[in-house]
Amino acid sequence: MNNRKSALAALGLTSLLLAGCATAAGSVSAPSGVSTTAPAAASPAPGQSGSHGGHHSQGSASPGTAAEAPSAAAVMVCGDQPKERLRSILDLDSDPHTVDNWADSTFTCTYHLAEGTLIISVQEAADKASAGKYFDAKQALAKDAAPIEGLANLGFPAYETADGSAVFQKDSFVLQVDASGLPPTLGPENITRNALAYQLSTTILACWVEHQ
Repeated sequence: MNNRKSALAALGLTSLLLAGCATAAGSVSAPSGVSTTAPAAASPAPGQSGSHGGHHSQGSASPGTAAEAPSAAAVMVCGDQPKERLRSILDLDSDPHTVDNWADSTFTCTYHLAEGTLIISVQEAADKASAGKYFDAKQALAKDAAPIEGLANLGFPAYETADGSAVFQKDSFVLQVDASGLPPTLGPENITRNALAYQLSTTILACWVEHQ
């Protein structure tokens, strides 16, 4: 019960930073050919993305049965809300250019920034148990992985790496924000790439929770 209260409190704090998540997410449309039917575990509105991109992942654990198309929840990582968050953090004049890819049960959105490349991916497993195994294998293989604990993990399994990645598991999804392609600090406030990865992760997680 205490863990649940802590998670809800943390999500409440995050939601204050993400006012209008439902409105923003609901205003975008899915890319051509992408399914907008989300699994029962999470069913946010779809996001908006391009047509092709790179794929970045660690580990070799099988996530389970492959789907024909990404869910709406996965597509959100290329949608309005993370783009708006990036614009705010980095003081950008316009949305960053993105390209997306769906392969091996992973939806990947690559953000092309002036400072380098940011990659956000969602691995979709067959179920929560399969996602947990994939998450554990991924963490075991990650270099210098450190658990994200306490209120900071929002009640979900999570870890970060020294080079700027944050990884969370929610239900059958494993979310990774990989900022390792960016400099150690960036933006007008000199935010660290680890802090950027964490803030984008919690932005996406809060939207998932709000829409499920």
